[in-house]
Order: sequence, then C-alpha cells, then structure tokens
Amino acid sequence: MDRMTQITTGKTAIGIEFGSTRIKAVLIGMDSKPLASGTYDWTNSLENGIWTYSLDEVRKGMQGCFAALIADVKAKYGVALETTASIGVSAMMHGYLAFDEDNQILVPFRTWRNTMTEEAADAVTKEFGFNIPQRWSIAHLYQAILNGEPHVSRVHFMTTLAGYVHWILTGEKVIGIGDGSGMFPIDPETGNYNKTMLAKFAKLTENTAFTQNLSEILPAIVPVGECAGTLTEVGARLLDPSGTFKSGVPFCPPEGDAQTGMVATNSIAPRTGNISAGTSIFAMAVLERDLSAVYKQIDIVTTPCGHPVAMVHCNNCTTDLDAWIAMFGETLKMFGADVKKAELYDKLYAAALSGKPDCDGILSYNYYSGEHVTEFTEGRPLLMRTPNSEFTIANLMRSLIYSCMATLKIGMDILMNEEKITLHKIYAHGGLFKSPVTGQRFLASALGVPVTLMDSASEGGAWGIALLAAYQAREDKSESLADYLNRNVFAGMSGTSMDPFGEDAEGFAEYMKAYRAGLAVEQAAVTANAD
Repeated sequence: MDRMTQITTGKTAIGIEFGSTRIKAVLIGMDSKPLASGTYDWTNSLENGIWTYSLDEVRKGMQGCFAALIADVKAKYGVALETTASIGVSAMMHGYLAFDEDNQILVPFRTWRNTMTEEAADAVTKEFGFNIPQRWSIAHLYQAILNGEPHVSRVHFMTTLAGYVHWILTGEKVIGIGDGSGMFPIDPETGNYNKTMLAKFAKLTENTAFTQNLSEILPAIVPVGECAGTLTEVGARLLDPSGTFKSGVPFCPPEGDAQTGMVATNSIAPRTGNISAGTSIFAMAVLERDLSAVYKQIDIVTTPCGHPVAMVHCNNCTTDLDAWIAMFGETLKMFGADVKKAELYDKLYAAALSGKPDCDGILSYNYYSGEHVTEFTEGRPLLMRTPNSEFTIANLMRSLIYSCMATLKIGMDILMNEEKITLHKIYAHGGLFKSPVTGQRFLASALGVPVTLMDSASEGGAWGIALLAAYQAREDKSESLADYLNRNVFAGMSGTSMDPFGEDAEGFAEYMKAYRAGLAVEQAAVTANAD
C-alpha cells in the first residue's frame, strides 16, 4: 500500500511527545517509519521559585505541533490527515499536576526540574524502604502536606503531563505503567501501585489535612497494548481546531519519555540499557534482579511492560553547552560570519576530539537547576580552570561535553561498581548525539561500555510513543511488545557502535577526580550567588 493510501485509509499511527524544549508529533506508516512530523518549540519558566509550564501553553503547543504535522502531510502527499489507527501521548516524567473535583488545577504544574521536596522524599523513602526521588509525584504531594499547603485537602486527581494531555483528549484518567512508576512505586507482581506502600502512605498522612484515599486520586494503570480510550469530539477540536482531524481514534496508554526512549532504542530486555541525553540526561538499565540496597541516586521504575528498571536521572545536560555554542555563534556574527547552527555544532564537537583527554584542568558544571544525584537543591552554571590550563576551544569544548555526562557517571558507578550490573551495550539517543562521533565516543569511554546509535536514534521519543500506538492497533493481540518490536521495527535495522577509547577513558577518570573535588566550589557558588 502506498504512503498516500495508508494516510487516507488510517493505516498509520501518531505519537506526540512533550519534551523539555520541544513538542513533536510523528506520523508513522505500516513499516513503522516516519511519514511526516510537526514540532513546536517551548520552554519552562521559573515562577516564584517553581519550574513550570502553564496549561494554556500545553494546549497551545499541542495544537501548534499537530497543525505542523497536518501541514507536513499536505505538503508531502497532497492529502488531508483526517484519521489514524491509534494515537499515543508521551511527556517528561514525574512532577505534580493536582486537580480538584471540578477538574480545576490547584497549583501551577511543578515539573521534574524542581528540587524542593528533599524533606518529603527522605521521609517517604524511609517509610517505604524504597527510594523516592524528589521528582516523583508522591514526593511533591507529601511535601505539600508537610508544608501545610491549603490545596492538599481538595486534591481529587493527580497525574503526569502525559496523563493530563491524554485526559483532555479522551476523557480518561489513566496512565501507562512506566509513567505511573514515576508517580508511585509499582508492584511488579500485580502491575499496579504497591498496596503495601499505599497503606504506609495512609499511615504517614494520618492527622494531616490529606484525608483522601491515595489510590482513588492516582490515574488508573492500563497495560501496554490495550486501548486506553478514544478521541472525543471535544478532544478532536482541542487537538485540531481546524476540524480536519476526526474523533473516535483509539489511544494507547500515555507513557513517560523514559519509556518511549527505551522503545525507540529497543532496550526493554534484561542486560540492555539506554541513555537519553538532551535538556536532562538519564540512563535506564533493565534489571535481572533486585538491587541489594536503596540508593538515593537511583530510581526504580519500569519498562512499558512493567519490568523493573534502574534509572539514573540527572536534571542537567545540554542547556549550558547550548548556551556556550550560541555565544560562539553570536561572536561569529559580530565579524560577519553567519554560520548555520548545525555546522556550528558539528565543528565545535569535532574540535573537542583534539582536546586533551583530561581537559587540562578546565572544569565545567552545567547546573542550571538542582541535582539530586550530587545533593544540590539549586544550581549555578560554572566554569573553572587552573592558571596554567591551556584555554583552547578544543579543551573547553571537551570539558563542556564531559560535564553533560559527569553527574550521570557518579550514579552509574553505583550500578556498575557496587551492584555489579552487567550491560552488554548501551543504546543512546537525544540531542547530545546529533553531531557524529564525539558524544558517542566520550560516553563509551566514560562508562566503559560500548555505545550504539541506531539509525533510528534521531527519531526520539515521539517515534517511540508512535510505535506504542501502532502496537496497540496490532492485529495479533497475543504478540508481546518485545516480539512486535523485533519483528516489525528493528529487524535488519543497522546502527553504529563505538567501544571505549583507552586514552579518553583515562582522561575522563582524571576529569572526574577533579570534578568530584570541585563540587565544593559549585556549592559555594550556589551559596554566594543568590538567584
């Protein structure tokens, strides 16, 4: 069936992902390859000390990227995009979206980037005997309870960003198990929220303003591959105010960006792992066994199928690197050189390869916000060097790229050195790897594990959630997600693998010694330079 016929007869699937800096919609065909896409750029804002996005901007961005998708389909194939076999919504995991019984939001959306829930996260971790990071929805809720915030007695429903968008499009207050695992711990035996920990939370909140049954305000978990609702008339007009796209399309369960990254890299089996590196950076390692201890630096979440995953999540990755490259571009423009953004990145990344393996004493801290792995509640971007460092573009760029993965290295050392977790290879995707070789080579050397970039790596999480939507619409309902991906998506797909470079590995180890010691300077910067 040709592509135009696939589109007009609805033999396609759509994935929409809300990332930190971009919302992207992808239309895929029967061969799982992208047919068209649309994007909308946005960014979070810091309001009253809270990192947030307004719900108006969520709706505006959704409509903007979907309109761009419809326009791309029209331009490429000359037809209107009116329907599809299934839709999926994905977004940044964690955070806090709380609504009252009239479906009105109670406080501005608190995103994963906020690090003001340490007291609650520590208390719930101790009560559960299970690590609850500051980003998790339950940590935000309990911190609001501890703070005596007046809204807690009126919380009728809480969800994630993906869950919210799915809700306004379908009317269903549901979530996928992977995204749900970033709200509250999951029992892998039942595939639902852990009942023992629900009971412990009820005891923890006795004699507080929060008297609700937590299980009744969390979104219901829908297993992977099942229908999680259909696009309502109201949802269709919200998604596409032009009226082109029709209602009635089924949805797969909404998922988190960590899970769509796993799907996009086919990393859902034990001993596989993937790393997503953009505004934030996180590594996912599918576990064969439980960890021997509870670590504050490591989350336990799940794959879209509900299998336990060790997750090392760092709030900061490419934001500071991007700022430096933008400044270099601005400098060039002052001298009349208008270099395209992609070329600027490629040239500067390539320069890093000729830098000294240890960056010659140049240290970069990319902390725009707090970082729980290193126990920072706030961050200050910081560059530091010794007087005799060779301050060259090559050394500086290498340090800036190293800093994108330095905090991740601290968390991964726990998994690989203390827990002896074995990974045969790591699949990587995200903006850090768009320029060839550099990011892949440095990451492999930093972690001591081969890093593979699939041909599909640039497609990202929007493609991953589109694949989950296509899986929901599959004909053979008995086929597992792993079998579906292996047979329909990744069979014959090639990629490039890169082993650790000995010289780079030694240099990165030296860099990390200085980086760990220099964290005291970063803390002093936070203390001295009040925002």
